[in-house]
Amino acid sequence: MKELEKTKRISIAAVIFILAVIIGLLTYKRPKNIYAINTKSTLEKITSENYLISLNELNNPDYVLIDIRNQYDFEKGHLENAINVYAAEILSEENIKVFEKLKASNKTAVLYGNNPQEPNAPFLILTQLGYDNLKLLAIENSYLQNKLITQNVEVEKSEADVTAFINESIKKANTVETVKVVAAPPKKVITIEKKKKAPAEGGC
Repeated sequence: MKELEKTKRISIAAVIFILAVIIGLLTYKRPKNIYAINTKSTLEKITSENYLISLNELNNPDYVLIDIRNQYDFEKGHLENAINVYAAEILSEENIKVFEKLKASNKTAVLYGNNPQEPNAPFLILTQLGYDNLKLLAIENSYLQNKLITQNVEVEKSEADVTAFINESIKKANTVETVKVVAAPPKKVITIEKKKKAPAEGGC
């Protein structure tokens, strides 16, 4: 009788497990945004190509300005014809459609913020997602009596060979270094003879 109950419990557990797997497979949703390029390839790409442009180069009809600042800053003042795509919401469905549309129409999205560093994170995310139609505007924004003042900024280019650094790091990680263990010399033990106590003098 006990064996029959045990078999029933195992059967019920097996059925529940199979049902859980089936429900999991049916309700599984593929993530909307999947990286098309890994971090290593992205770093190699952005260090080998120049993505920075200045205000003087904006007269290209294929360039579309993307202001990645928040709505308050955008409304306070922005570059002419710029589209506001807030950096924190860059992966929202609506914003991804903007970048997909630009890519499909062979337009280049020129990202800018209050300084050249601000659009770096959205730029890297979009690059890894496979958007290769991106540029960064090297500018600095400030306000004077609520009027937006935009100036070009000279961004120092890195002279370091990032590709060589990455390859060297991978090479070192794959190489197993052997460490020689040197045995310590044997310790010299010096024995000290204990002095014998002298017998007590006198007595009863």
